[in-house]
Amino acid sequence: MNDIENRYFLYQGNVCDVYEEWPSPDLIVSDGAYGVRGFRGDTVDVNGLTEWYLPHVLAWTKAAKPSTSLWFWNTEVGWATVHPLLLANGWEYVQLAVWDKGLAHIAGNVNGNTIRQFPVVTEVAALYRRKTFIGTRDGQILDAKEWLRSEWKRSGLPMSKANEACGVKNAATRKYLTADWLWYWPPGEAVQKMAEYCNNYGTSTDWLYFSLDGKNQITAEQWDKMRAVWHHKNGITNVWSRPPLADSERLKGTMERSAPRTYKPTKLSAAHLNQKPLDLMLTQVSATTNIGDVIWEPFGGLASASVAAILLDRQAYVAEIDIGFAELAMKRLEEAKQEYCSHGIFKEDS
Repeated sequence: MNDIENRYFLYQGNVCDVYEEWPSPDLIVSDGAYGVRGFRGDTVDVNGLTEWYLPHVLAWTKAAKPSTSLWFWNTEVGWATVHPLLLANGWEYVQLAVWDKGLAHIAGNVNGNTIRQFPVVTEVAALYRRKTFIGTRDGQILDAKEWLRSEWKRSGLPMSKANEACGVKNAATRKYLTADWLWYWPPGEAVQKMAEYCNNYGTSTDWLYFSLDGKNQITAEQWDKMRAVWHHKNGITNVWSRPPLADSERLKGTMERSAPRTYKPTKLSAAHLNQKPLDLMLTQVSATTNIGDVIWEPFGGLASASVAAILLDRQAYVAEIDIGFAELAMKRLEEAKQEYCSHGIFKEDS
């Protein structure tokens, strides 16, 4: 991405006001309400989370590409509460990443007779991908697995011929066209070969096989763009053992603490109580996006995901309703842009 000036866009206000103005996201990093009264506007418990997230999930679903990914940060029970809402709106669950903060998070000092449970030293980030749905000639809407199988069966050719089409021994029928849990998203080259084979040897049709519009068969490039990005890095698992932010990492400043009928600025040792480590944000952004991609951070806080996006040469769209946090976020974003301008794309191994 070459446009240095437009590396990020920060909106101070309710993100619902700007969702429709932002370009379609390749990745959404959500770190909103946890149901623990952690900030003004958070719910008092998890029972209100589904209602709180509903307008946001609807906006995400409307704007998402077939290949959009979502990282959803929360507590374990907060995530479990919102999970059905995400599934109902076409988000496909991939996995749960756990941030293990270690004993340092509780300073090794917990009264077990008081809490009556194991001390909690974790937060979770659930990875979702926008489920791909494709229309058929008869008006059905099928997911990718169903659509591939349906198109091949429509051609009238035996399933075994898919192996011949793809030039493999048995992978096409065993992985690409299976109806069970062993299904594997085929590479675009394989889908294009199946399309060409069916249109050459299948039953005559007025709607081309493996076509999105009935007139042109799907290409390898079109198919690959429908799949969510994943850049694998050996050695990283779904458990992130990482101590809490230390004094040198945690931003200092003034924040507003809520009280009945008034909001008074209060000096705190931490500007934001839920600031995420930049290294975890770099891991999430680099794994699920490409250079130049659009990252949404709808509940910006201190905009850690957007800072990571800038350093990795992505384009960040971030909103923060609290003016104090927004001012701190703006400073971080500007510093990240200057860092990128001075040293280029951030190298995670450096």
